[in-house]
Amino acid sequence: MEIAGRRLPEGSWGDWEVIVRDGRQLRPAAGYDLTHHHGPEVVFTAPAFVSCPSAFQDPVFREPAAEETARLRRTLGGTVPVVVAFEADAGGPEPVSCLIAAEGLDILPGLVQRHPRAHVRAAPGLRAWPGPPLPTD
Repeated sequence: MEIAGRRLPEGSWGDWEVIVRDGRQLRPAAGYDLTHHHGPEVVFTAPAFVSCPSAFQDPVFREPAAEETARLRRTLGGTVPVVVAFEADAGGPEPVSCLIAAEGLDILPGLVQRHPRAHVRAAPGLRAWPGPPLPTD
C-alpha cells in the first residue's frame, strides 16, 4: 500500500483510527485488530485541510483528482507539499471520499500495544502509546 509515494510496511492494515488530531499533526494508526495494538502510524505534520472520519476501514489511496486539487487551492489560497486522497469504508452504505493536505508526511513502522502488561518491558525501538487508552465497547 502506498500513500503519497511512500510505501507502508508489509502487513494487514485494514482498520484505521486517528489517534492524534490537532494543529500540529494528524496521526492515523493502522492494524488488523485495533483493540489490542496497532502497527504503522502515518504522521501528517501541520495539516492544513482534513476531510476524513476518525475511524475507517480498507482505504484505497489514490492521486487527488484535479477538482480536489483546485478545491484545496481555493480553500487554502495556495498549494501544500502533501495531498492525500482516498476512499474508505466509514460504516455507512457507501464509501466516503477523504482528502488530507499537510506540510509533511512520515510513516512510523512498528507495533504499539494499547494496554501493555506492567511487568513486561517494551522492546527497544517501540513507541509508547501517544495518549490515554481509548474506550472500548
